[in-house]
Amino acid sequence: MNNKYTGKCLCGAVTYVASGPPIIVAQCHCEECRRLSGTGHTVGAMFLSDSVVLSGKLNEFKYMSEKASEVTKAFCASCGSPIYGTNTRTPDHLTLTLGTMDDATGLKVEVVIFERDRPHWDQLDEDVTSFRTQPDWKPHE
Repeated sequence: MNNKYTGKCLCGAVTYVASGPPIIVAQCHCEECRRLSGTGHTVGAMFLSDSVVLSGKLNEFKYMSEKASEVTKAFCASCGSPIYGTNTRTPDHLTLTLGTMDDATGLKVEVVIFERDRPHWDQLDEDVTSFRTQPDWKPHE
């Protein structure tokens, strides 16, 4: 498994390097993660905070969790890409969003959190058509 994971936001203004394997890779369906991602879930890799080096300007949004802990979500100040989250219940850890990693080879979801909140549409049926790249079609007018 990789010793270092690098990543960046959509515009490239925020970058990071995480050393060592993640503690866990989790998929979360809580309302906050759904709203943050604009989809049915987020996927993140948790690391010890001191094993991650970040650069670039970040903005933060804080809220209280169901367990009365403070959650902080950090995102690029320019493009808004979600970069990481922290929780006061695990103060020495941060969770990097997998979608911002340059290469997440070898990482896979190990646990699903707030599965009770998974929207019915956040899964693909076997008969859903898939395209390897952006299709060459336009919506019906």
